[in-house]
Amino acid sequence: MSEPTPADAATPPVSTSLPATSPTPNTLVATPSPRFAWPLIAALLLGVGLPFVVLLMSGGLNKVTSAGKKDLTNEQGNPQASQPDATIRNGSPKLIKGTAAWLNNGNPHAQVAQPEEKKKVPAPELEGGVAWLNSGGPLSIKKDLKGKIVLLDFWTLCCINCMHIMPDLAKLEKKYANELVVIGVHSAKFENEKETNSIRKAILRYQLEHPVVNDADHKIWDTYEVTAWPTFVLIDPEGNIVGYTSSEGQYELLDTIIGRLVEEHKKKKTLNEKPIRFDLAKYRESGDTPLFFPGKVLADEKGKRLFIADSTHHRIVITDLNGKWIATAGTGTPGKADGDFDMAEFHDPQGLAVRDDTLYVADRKNHTIRELDLKAKTVRTIAGTGEQEGDASNRRLNKPVPARTIGLNSPWDLLLEGDQLFIAMAGHHQIWTYDLKKKDIGPYAGSGQENIREGPLAFAWFAQPSGLASDGKNLYVADSEVSALRKVPLGGQGRVETLLGRGLFVFGDVDGPGLVDDPTKIDTEARIQHALGVTYHDGKLYVADTYNSKIKVFDLKEQKITTLAGGNPLGWFSPTTFSEPGGISYAGGKLYVADTNAHRIRVVDLATRTVKTLALTGVTPPPAPKEAAPPKK
Repeated sequence: MSEPTPADAATPPVSTSLPATSPTPNTLVATPSPRFAWPLIAALLLGVGLPFVVLLMSGGLNKVTSAGKKDLTNEQGNPQASQPDATIRNGSPKLIKGTAAWLNNGNPHAQVAQPEEKKKVPAPELEGGVAWLNSGGPLSIKKDLKGKIVLLDFWTLCCINCMHIMPDLAKLEKKYANELVVIGVHSAKFENEKETNSIRKAILRYQLEHPVVNDADHKIWDTYEVTAWPTFVLIDPEGNIVGYTSSEGQYELLDTIIGRLVEEHKKKKTLNEKPIRFDLAKYRESGDTPLFFPGKVLADEKGKRLFIADSTHHRIVITDLNGKWIATAGTGTPGKADGDFDMAEFHDPQGLAVRDDTLYVADRKNHTIRELDLKAKTVRTIAGTGEQEGDASNRRLNKPVPARTIGLNSPWDLLLEGDQLFIAMAGHHQIWTYDLKKKDIGPYAGSGQENIREGPLAFAWFAQPSGLASDGKNLYVADSEVSALRKVPLGGQGRVETLLGRGLFVFGDVDGPGLVDDPTKIDTEARIQHALGVTYHDGKLYVADTYNSKIKVFDLKEQKITTLAGGNPLGWFSPTTFSEPGGISYAGGKLYVADTNAHRIRVVDLATRTVKTLALTGVTPPPAPKEAAPPKK
């Protein structure tokens, strides 16, 4: 998600008579003020031939963002670039003379702007955050982090690209445990993401082990003149800025630069190699509950079974519809192993689909589709190589390929129709299909561009699709980053339509009609906020409106959405009904909801509209990993 500021991210119109909708004001500042003019110094990479992203300018990033923005973003001006090639298109950045040189995915360019003047620029302090997490308190670059190499990661918790770089950060933290400190600067996109508790939950869900500052008001973002998620700023042990880069795929580049900084500052005796222990959130919420951030749930009315993606426990839990344990697949330790249920490994499993005694699982962080034989109690991988697909050309495949020969990109949900397994490929911003008989896979809908646009299947735009449902004629998609509901025809022909939603920065909590034709009534349109789940029953779509912590119902005949359950029914002092629900499924007059941040399954009785927590019996948490224990004092 290399996303420039929202005012720069023009929202393409859907195919109605309405003009393009302007971004709403609940987002980032369009052009950061030049309160801090920061020439960025080239990293010392002698002999490796890898110039770091160097920005040497006298007037701050305003010059780059005004003159070269299309080279820093994707073709829609979308600050959430889905791959490095969206940050620098065609691998050949347009250099701003005398100001900037960009590095694409760690590969050197022949053209590198040379600095006219080399002077050190002190990194500004991380001031303006509303709270610090995974830390006992605020951290000072000049004091607490003096002598450390510091890597700032500007991120937002919804961003798929921010999620993709987290394993790279963990590898760097492990490799340079004595020299490097990563600081997450959480500068929110959505209103819900400004809440400190939401960020704390995300830290636990993503298993982050470095300090994070809640930059809710974007003060640190503005000070560092950042324009994209994710952006990395590297600071040397003397507190000076080395350089910055954006988007995914920067591990080798950062590894090389950090290695050189370690060598340089060891020689200068300016490197502090004493590890710093941080007060991590996991010491207070360790996951010793039956479920831990369940992402998706699937109710099987015919088989009287409930399948739960126990995502941050990295396993699949199977119960009956009353919550009584039947089986568990996965050891609870993240990994890729196939085999028997008690030996198999998953890594953040999400979407589920079932037919008879075969369960299909979208294994998100492994970028694979797994098949579970429920009788034999075995797991095998049927699609994906186990590595994230970084080749953007694979989004444009014009025919399916053998499913084990190609990488996938954060598959988030599954839907089975006949012999076609539909996949919400969140990282590619597309819908894919896997043919159960032919065992091949390929794109079904979406060009791979990240935003919202209607059109023929191959040309429509999606933005991190995360939930799938079907009425047998159409797929319905919870298109999370554009807070939208989309309709996709089955059968391989037709056009993608938008039922609700306008763009990357148009969201809210408003019941009412979906898209309206009359431009004077656009303010009556309904709004949702980063919905991750959707299910179909009897002419209606039931939506897990994740960031509004509500369940809503969209009537396909009336084209209107209303709140069914959620919020604070008895006022602000009452407990919330849901906490960022991510999955929803229908069976027998009831909705089963994966209430993700509350670590539970909720059941909504559609006849009485009552909401209860499913009592799980026989479901126990996996053994805690040894490293989960807090350090001895």
